[in-house]
Amino acid sequence: MNLVDSCGWLEYFADGPNAGFFAGALENQEKLIVPTICITEVFKRVLQQRGEDAALHAAALMQQGNIVVLDSAIAVEAARLGYKHNVSLADGIILATAYMNKAVIWTQDADFKELKDVKYKKKQ
Repeated sequence: MNLVDSCGWLEYFADGPNAGFFAGALENQEKLIVPTICITEVFKRVLQQRGEDAALHAAALMQQGNIVVLDSAIAVEAARLGYKHNVSLADGIILATAYMNKAVIWTQDADFKELKDVKYKKKQ
């Protein structure tokens, strides 16, 4: 399974320099899990930059993957992992969601680069 961090979705939608790095994981929807926190983060950023119609379109595309809702088990594990790795609340949720679903995290976020099961590419 694959989980693309919010920054990867944004890079892909913007056709940024690292869009190709994320394309394979994003386009294989059968093996793509999408935490609801990623939908929240991406929707907010696209809303700020391009308006509500673009944000709704981005959210609709994200929902073609396998949505993973934040439940109490993920919430508790996110807090534990966030504390252990000193990452933000959102990053803890992403990390817990990936680990609990045996998924590889695809990201440009340097907070993840030294963690297990992470495919990291430096933001250009």
